[in-house]
Amino acid sequence: MLLFQLLVNGVQVGALYALIAVGFSLIFGSTKVFHFAHGATFTLAAYVFYDLYSVRHLHWPLAALAAAGSAVVFGVLLDRLVYEPIRRHRGSFFTLFVASFGAGIVVQNLVGMAFGRSFVSVSTPLSKGIEVMSGVFVAPLAGIAILCALLFFGALQFLLMRTRVGMGMRALSENPELVRAYGLSPQRLSVFVFALGSLLVVPAAVLTAASSGLNPAIGHHAMLVSLAATIVGGVGSLRGAACAGLLLGMAENLALLQFGSQWSEAVTFIVLFLFILVRPSGFFGRAVAH
Repeated sequence: MLLFQLLVNGVQVGALYALIAVGFSLIFGSTKVFHFAHGATFTLAAYVFYDLYSVRHLHWPLAALAAAGSAVVFGVLLDRLVYEPIRRHRGSFFTLFVASFGAGIVVQNLVGMAFGRSFVSVSTPLSKGIEVMSGVFVAPLAGIAILCALLFFGALQFLLMRTRVGMGMRALSENPELVRAYGLSPQRLSVFVFALGSLLVVPAAVLTAASSGLNPAIGHHAMLVSLAATIVGGVGSLRGAACAGLLLGMAENLALLQFGSQWSEAVTFIVLFLFILVRPSGFFGRAVAH
């Protein structure tokens, strides 16, 4: 029964990882910005929800909306005020990475100053596990996590494949001139991509706060998962990032059969290294011939 319990937990965590990873993969695939501060977006949204719901006792829909607003505003401001000036002056990929890394460190320290560096969590009735069979407990949050992932991925797929804006987003990284031919602005599309990618982490941030809890450094793990899932799934493939996020969540939980929880990040790296060695192009990436 322990194996089945870990599988259930793995699916729940994997669904949240998939949301985080797809947000990062969308931003990186469309704009070619290595958005290291994606983890900071996750941290910010989670702590805004925690503060408004658990500390100030605001109704959860309003707290969740505020968390979503803070994530979107942070992502958009970072793109407009930091990344865009660097791109305009033809700054290198490394310059963009360092700027994003710095923004992530600033957010982590500000959160630590505001809320302390200890562990906090959000207590809700949905966090309590229900025994579905002997020795196996499933919290309603698990179903909510899976449902959120399916709804968000379905809406994202429709946007990318069926709308004019979606086609522009897919063309943005390859040919900005083609975007202009569609009558769209690359700058405005970049803003939209950052807003959407940032929004995707919000359900994961809120549900993580209510299930496993938070500390100011949690964004680093979110960023590690995003990077690993993007590579394992295939750079540029949102479907691959989602599948890889699910795989990483299940691998981390199944590893508890043999190892302690402190080895969870090591499991992520092991999966990443295996794919780099065996299938560098990832699940759905295409091999490039040189």
